[in-house]
Amino acid sequence: MQVQRRIPSPPTFATAGHVPASALPAAPLRASLGALAAAALATACAGSLELTPSDAPTVLSGHHLDAPSPALPGPHDVLTLYYGSGTDRNRAEYRDSVAIVTESVDASKLVSLGGSAKSRNRYWGFSPDSFPVNARVWYPDDPGPHPLVLVVHGNHNMRDFSDPGYDWLGELLASRGYILASVDMNFINGGIRGENDGRGWMLLKHLQAWRRFAEDPENPFHGRVDLGNIGLIGHSRGGEAVALAAAFNRLTRYPDDASFEFDFGFDIKAVIAIAPVDGQYLPADQRAPLTDVNYLVFHGSHDGDVTSFHGLRQFNRVQFAASDRFKSAVYVYRANHGQWNTVWGAHDNGPRSPRILELDGLLPPEDQREFGRVFVSSFLDITLKGDDRYRPIFRDHRVAGGWLPKTMYITRFMDSSFRPLADFEEDIDVTTGSAPGVTLHGTDFSTWREGQLDLRSANRTSTSSSQLNQALWLGWNNSYRGSDEAAPPAVFTLTLPDGLAEEWSAGAETTLEMHVGGLDREPGPRRPPEDEEEQQGEGDEGDEEREAEEAEEDGREERDDEDEEKPPLALTIAAIDADGDTARVSLTDYGPLRRPLTIRVLRRQDLERQRFADPWELILQHFSIPLSDFAAENRAFDPGTLRAVLLVFDQAEKGTVVVDDVGLAQLHPGFLTARVPRG
Repeated sequence: MQVQRRIPSPPTFATAGHVPASALPAAPLRASLGALAAAALATACAGSLELTPSDAPTVLSGHHLDAPSPALPGPHDVLTLYYGSGTDRNRAEYRDSVAIVTESVDASKLVSLGGSAKSRNRYWGFSPDSFPVNARVWYPDDPGPHPLVLVVHGNHNMRDFSDPGYDWLGELLASRGYILASVDMNFINGGIRGENDGRGWMLLKHLQAWRRFAEDPENPFHGRVDLGNIGLIGHSRGGEAVALAAAFNRLTRYPDDASFEFDFGFDIKAVIAIAPVDGQYLPADQRAPLTDVNYLVFHGSHDGDVTSFHGLRQFNRVQFAASDRFKSAVYVYRANHGQWNTVWGAHDNGPRSPRILELDGLLPPEDQREFGRVFVSSFLDITLKGDDRYRPIFRDHRVAGGWLPKTMYITRFMDSSFRPLADFEEDIDVTTGSAPGVTLHGTDFSTWREGQLDLRSANRTSTSSSQLNQALWLGWNNSYRGSDEAAPPAVFTLTLPDGLAEEWSAGAETTLEMHVGGLDREPGPRRPPEDEEEQQGEGDEGDEEREAEEAEEDGREERDDEDEEKPPLALTIAAIDADGDTARVSLTDYGPLRRPLTIRVLRRQDLERQRFADPWELILQHFSIPLSDFAAENRAFDPGTLRAVLLVFDQAEKGTVVVDDVGLAQLHPGFLTARVPRG
């Protein structure tokens, strides 16, 4: 059950009671009244910290992996060095401490400095036609070869250097057998725009430098680098840059100027985006595609910079043609933008942050980075080292309750074996699924529609506020208006055509996959069947009268229940085989189904309401149900002849959920931990 915890702001003079004007000295009367008015306005506008109470004591109460924590240091001693120009006028480490001198590169076709060119070039001592290739490196004291990982920061004050801020990753990953280079792109930071293609291209130029390092017998990295296993990590604008780098890596020419040739072709197998932006650069006026790389993206709910989970859009665009690839998205409650970089910290809006942002509810910075250690390290172990012990974390984060900081997480997952029954993208027909012959049918719903998922924004008319993803809305109320009689539960059915399960090789090692999220909306009771019969034949006037009456009653119910605790959401998933044998499981045995988590980023409530349409963001949770669990519930059920999947809303009287990506996948050997017991 979720309620909002309100922590009041400290009382001010304006809240202590009414002060009559006669009690004020006559001379400063106007000034005092003005001060009182200002104080009253401040009190009215000041926010109180609102957080959804954590369910972590229940959701993360167990631990089900027999492996050492991926956040623990590994067996290797860690060495460090710098490579770069050796001439940097602002960075002593890239002037006096470089162990490897690198050549500059010409990025002038990709980065324009605009009106700030003169002052920037004067400060840095170089222009985009001679950008340095600088980085600080952590690496194992071991001959290797070791997988190579590059990490790149995003936009920040260019004089407040950002590349040292990933030392927590460098130390960990190097001890665990990776070479990690934190790339310097501070000279692209500041007030320029449209430069993320340049950031992505610069990463590939760094990889070219690493290729030379590995080939040079005189270089300290000769023989140490496994260029067959490369990962890219990017934060903020760097999070878009790593996706662009992976896309450019497959191209022979620059999309915006075909006279500019590319020659990369690296074995990039893993891309990690930390609180990324999306669409600041559009190659060929399109959002960047990403194919056949493993992708991880994570974002904090209380991000005061990139205030919506833009990385979900790139997550949805990742496509797989090759086998054994996967993608994952994690929403971390109470995490912010900057605490994944030790230089940036809690001040997502710079020095003004304590006045502008609500900082009191943030995760402690070490907790936020501990989450990063667990997910980044385990993701790289899987994708660059083939260590499948950590795969279950991405399908169901509850298996790692002993490792994760105690906050709330919403996770998305999809692998290359997934085949959609209904992803709600293909057409405007709400009765058809994505696979040929799949049909959809809803019974007794107040809401049944397909539509776009939005990001957290006050602007609902722009693609900038869209997740660029379609989903299914289902609202139900299993009670009759004015009656104690219980109504039959609402049911949504996906029917498979004869033979589809066999064609897809469904069986005991097949999983039913879906993404589901809850909303606070609770439709009003249904009309009793006899009332519906009376309304039939009344024509448009009767329809309008009924709709007006229902709208009034629904609105009154919503107002009455606004501050009341709402019961938890839950539903039954039923599967039917070709012989009509039915098996049922509870969805919440496979993950938490929450109502939206409350977010308040800004201290002033009035500004928060102006900027954001909702005090939450709709993020759907991944659920994975092995078909063998249905067979265990009813031994007569045959997974190989699956003919229908039912969402039965019999565990909560009323509510609204959003559903997406319903389909089948194959259970990877690393995922044999099936159902996690509820805490």
